Amino acid sequence: MSQPVQLKNALVSVYYKDNLAPVIQELMRLGVRIYSTGGTETFLRSLGADVVAVEDLTGYPSILGGRVKTLHPKVFGGILARRNFESDEQQLDQYDIPQIDLVIVDLYPFEETVKSGAGHDDVIEKIDIGGISLIRAAAKNYKDVTIVASKDDYPELTQMLQQQNGEIKVEQRRRFAQKAFNISSNYDTAIFNYFNQDEELPVFKQSIQTSQVLRYGENPHQKGVFYGDLNEMFTKLHGKELSYNNLVDVDAAVALIDEFTEPTVAILKHTNACGIASRSFIKEAWVDALACDPVSAFGGVIIANDEINEETAIEISKIFFEVLIAPAYTNEALAVLQQKKNRIILIRQGVELPVKQFKMLLNGVIEQDKDNVIEGPEQMKPVTEKQPTAAELKDLFFANKVVKHTKSNTVVLAKNNQLLASGVGQTSRVDALRQAIEKANAFGFNLNGAVMASDAFFPFPDCVEIAANAGITAVLQPGGSIKDQDSVDMSNQKGIAMVATGVRHFKH
Repeated sequence: MSQPVQLKNALVSVYYKDNLAPVIQELMRLGVRIYSTGGTETFLRSLGADVVAVEDLTGYPSILGGRVKTLHPKVFGGILARRNFESDEQQLDQYDIPQIDLVIVDLYPFEETVKSGAGHDDVIEKIDIGGISLIRAAAKNYKDVTIVASKDDYPELTQMLQQQNGEIKVEQRRRFAQKAFNISSNYDTAIFNYFNQDEELPVFKQSIQTSQVLRYGENPHQKGVFYGDLNEMFTKLHGKELSYNNLVDVDAAVALIDEFTEPTVAILKHTNACGIASRSFIKEAWVDALACDPVSAFGGVIIANDEINEETAIEISKIFFEVLIAPAYTNEALAVLQQKKNRIILIRQGVELPVKQFKMLLNGVIEQDKDNVIEGPEQMKPVTEKQPTAAELKDLFFANKVVKHTKSNTVVLAKNNQLLASGVGQTSRVDALRQAIEKANAFGFNLNGAVMASDAFFPFPDCVEIAANAGITAVLQPGGSIKDQDSVDMSNQKGIAMVATGVRHFKH
């Protein structure tokens, strides 16, 4: 059936009543008979609506504490009946079942109840049965029935009723059905994931309701969409919309900065830190982070874990950057930073982040726990004759945080809570180390007394030898190679300290 449907009978039973009144007023104007239940029925009567109670239609009261209200053939028959099937219409007449043309139903707030920390029994009671069944039934029969399953759609429905005088076109009904199935599938996914928290069933189910179309994907010829609520994560104070590549870098920046508690600034390009430093004051942290690699910092993503003041803003504004993220800004700092229209200025909100990571791979998806482990001085086991000093242990801890968030194979060189250089994404660890040493020398850093951290073990002693010859005095690695002793022996020969953490931090 492709003709518009003139509304005659509507079923309204909702949890959220926001913006519902204008819809009901239009239904009353159009002379539509309204069936309802419980609290919704009471609310509609308060608006002056002449409501037929569902229990008067079915001949059965609401039972089991409200668990069973609408689950009855006189309700579902009226929704599922096909208007162009003679046998369906005959049965409606036979059993005195009214055709229901409009269903306005939403669902109990299951996800919100889980997030609130409510007890298991309270969560279970928020699993909707009648509502989800009504939504699916009406959406299935969209050729004859209009389903509105979200309060967000009430204004659109009100406008249709006003402008089309109670007629809903088939393409409009199909669009509402599409939204309804999205709501029902998301609801079922949330319930399954609640029951599968211990992952007893190895099933991959994710559902995200909000999305943002991006200008393009990784490259201009690729389409891109972000699924999630960026407004929950950030308050945007200035600038253009985040791009796909911005978002990838911002994700890496957030993960890195969360490792640090002292005032810290990091600069990232292509998900890797090209500068990071921790200092007593945020301006000092910025100056020393930029010094790591002022060339790569151009066009980067900057993140800080402390308020940006005017002094710091003036220094940051001396370079071109894409995105700046901080927990707060002074008014004076914003006045400086907002002088360039395209700079993206974000305040980060305190949002709990997922503990799982997944991505498409081949013809499926791979999922893993987030790497939330970081080894401090207590987990650093000395394996050489020379023991690291307290200052070296502190620098090794700093370097280990950075190496964890840098593309493998990687080696990080650090001193005094400052990144001096890193070798990033190399196919051999020796190449990564040589790249790091070359960069450190190019920007005038003295590597004497610096430390080195590696994301994985050294299969050969060559890296230790090269590092010691460059002035490195302490080395961190996870260990685990069958040739670990060769690297230990080289460290002893060169008179430098080495610690093993027992934890590898590959990042691909």
